[in-house]
Amino acid sequence: MTYRSIETLNYEAQLIEKSKKIRQRFSEVGIEDFRVFPSEPVNYRMRAEFRVWHEGDDLYYIMFNPETREKIRKDDFPPGSKLINNLMQAVIDHVIDNPLLRNKLFQVDFLTTKSNQAIVSLLYHRPLEEEWQAEAKELHDYLQSFADVVHLIGRARKQKVVFGSESVIENVQVNGQTYQSIQTENSFTQPNSGINEQMIEWVSEQAGQNNHDLLELYCGNGNFTLPLASQFNSVLATEISKGSVAAAREGAQLNGIENVTVVRMSAEEFSAALSGELESKRAADADIHSFDCKTVLVDPPRAGLDKDTLKLVSQYQRIIYISCNPSTLIDNIKAISATHKVTAAAMFDQFPYTDHIETGVVLENRN
Repeated sequence: MTYRSIETLNYEAQLIEKSKKIRQRFSEVGIEDFRVFPSEPVNYRMRAEFRVWHEGDDLYYIMFNPETREKIRKDDFPPGSKLINNLMQAVIDHVIDNPLLRNKLFQVDFLTTKSNQAIVSLLYHRPLEEEWQAEAKELHDYLQSFADVVHLIGRARKQKVVFGSESVIENVQVNGQTYQSIQTENSFTQPNSGINEQMIEWVSEQAGQNNHDLLELYCGNGNFTLPLASQFNSVLATEISKGSVAAAREGAQLNGIENVTVVRMSAEEFSAALSGELESKRAADADIHSFDCKTVLVDPPRAGLDKDTLKLVSQYQRIIYISCNPSTLIDNIKAISATHKVTAAAMFDQFPYTDHIETGVVLENRN
């Protein structure tokens, strides 16, 4: 990923150049017609992590240039939400002259929402003793004036201290409807809320209304699961992360969605259980063979789909594939090209001013 300064780049120009490169890369699998979803040019990131630099009496945030490892001071962060920027300064102001909070603080993480909630995580290279906890409680109280809800979490080796909660509730707007999403500290959530909503709406449009069930692999916290549930008879979703599974289930309850089953299994385990190669109590409890899935949605990690999961998804009439890595997506498309063809494609500029872009394709069975 190439570092660029947000102050020196014209957003529209960089997106045009990025889109051109993506089209060139995907031309080898016959895809050139992409629908492009642009991001807001500033304040688009809802989460950020900063190292903390101690320099004499001064204390400030830094990020590293990934190419040169040069330290870059960050007194503000234009890509970050307005709430992140407000909390960045508030934390520094409160910590800089407080020895108990400042001592061996090496990182601060921010998770924010459009619903004006936030989690601030302070990471330390020392134990968090009672004296620290008393001062942290004062910081927690101080931060409440900056948002509707601010939770504070202290982390050290084998230790976590929580003031408030480990989760926030985000309001996700999809097709004119609001879904409440549970987002948990230290668990994956989509960083660009605006692009995320556009991504869900595109998937929703491609899915349409159906009289069959949806299989979703790598469902995370239910980001796609909950909005898509009304478009299928039922949804069978899998996810390996314990925290994300809990968030997806809680999100379904919070939104009154009753046709979603979330199973804590990896995609590889699920593939083996569905084919009868693996006995699994979780799969049996979910009665995975009772579902009539004809559409499968996948949003895998950068490694893409492994051989067994590719074999599994190729059995479905329609595959909706969201990818954070064009290289592995292209390889996966080639691997199932004998049975499936691409019928729609999109680019989602999740990370403006970088070389990274999310892509989505729909693959339909050729028969």
